[in-house]
Amino acid sequence: MPRTDVDFPVFDADNHMYETVDAFTKFLPKEHEGLIKYVQVNGRDKIAVRGVISEYIPNPTFNVVARPGAWEDYFKNGNPEGKSTRELMGKPIRSPEAFFAPEPRLKLMNELGIDRALMWPTLASLLEDRLREDPKATHVVVHALNQWMHEQWSFNYEGRIFATPVITLPIVSEAIKELEWVVERGAKIILIRPAPVPGYEGFRSFALPEFDPFWQKVVEADITVGLHSSDDGLTRYYNMWEGRPDGEHLPFASPTAFKDIMNKQHRGIFDTVTSLIGHGLLSRFPALRVLPVENGSGWVRPFVEAAGESYAKSPKLYDEDPIEVLKRNIWIHPFFEENPLGLIDIVGVDRVVFGSDFPHAEGMSDPVSYVDELVSLPKVDVAKVMGGNLAQALKLPATV
Repeated sequence: MPRTDVDFPVFDADNHMYETVDAFTKFLPKEHEGLIKYVQVNGRDKIAVRGVISEYIPNPTFNVVARPGAWEDYFKNGNPEGKSTRELMGKPIRSPEAFFAPEPRLKLMNELGIDRALMWPTLASLLEDRLREDPKATHVVVHALNQWMHEQWSFNYEGRIFATPVITLPIVSEAIKELEWVVERGAKIILIRPAPVPGYEGFRSFALPEFDPFWQKVVEADITVGLHSSDDGLTRYYNMWEGRPDGEHLPFASPTAFKDIMNKQHRGIFDTVTSLIGHGLLSRFPALRVLPVENGSGWVRPFVEAAGESYAKSPKLYDEDPIEVLKRNIWIHPFFEENPLGLIDIVGVDRVVFGSDFPHAEGMSDPVSYVDELVSLPKVDVAKVMGGNLAQALKLPATV
């Protein structure tokens, strides 16, 4: 049975919707028809982006999925028997309506003891990297997705479910337009891919000054910036080391030992936070509130050590202490299998938030059981991690 015996508000930073098959196409302008489409390959539905079939998500219709928390024991206790990915996944389930729509999801949240949740898309994480050579099309598809998301979920459903519209950044003026569109419709948080931004002249960090007009609008809107894990393009770099041709990121494929080690370095979010601070964005805009989600916390200690040494030896590179910037601007979501108490020792209890990744296989089957990882903390601090800090990050009331 789900654990529901807590007497403080639970606000989950990492819940997911599954997109319906029209999520990318329902509002796609006629001149862009065919940019995203579903096709059948050997009797199985697949998604194709710009005519290229993607294997990123094996079942992009989400009719049948792994049960929530199917890999929970694997992440918590390892895999001493060396089971395959399929064996670890176990028997799949048919997706209930609660995975696709807000009203049944609220009922499920009540059963699980979750008061509020951020609701991130799932399939959307494949879009930006596969459209990297066409910035204009990227903006068009992302806007179509956001229109669907607003119609299907709204951006604030009964003050309890907060869907996270995507903002893509290749063309700054278009990003500002999209930001204004979602803010007008009640968005409390936006989703930005933690990766270099592709554009007509190559890749660059969104923390560079050319993006400052966008960030000024974010500050004026007083909206929280979510950096949810996504396909950040690092697979192309890893493939160089393995002598492989350029291939897409396949999160559910069995990796080589090399890729497994590299993936555990959390390079995508480490590099992103390093840019946010090292390129001075969070010093130019100290009011920004940044929430990395489903990136874990394994990157924090290496960042603190590297940034601390850099600041000690080359303080003139910085406008202010980078560790203090981290503690001021960034709220961190540790995975359930990590050590949240160790993270609290580094950044303080006010900057740590709970997230379950429900209903994904990599997440928790019983989200509220995360409190068991916090038993040694004072109750007031447990309540902060389980919901209070996230409410603060989004500037929402402490309770529904």
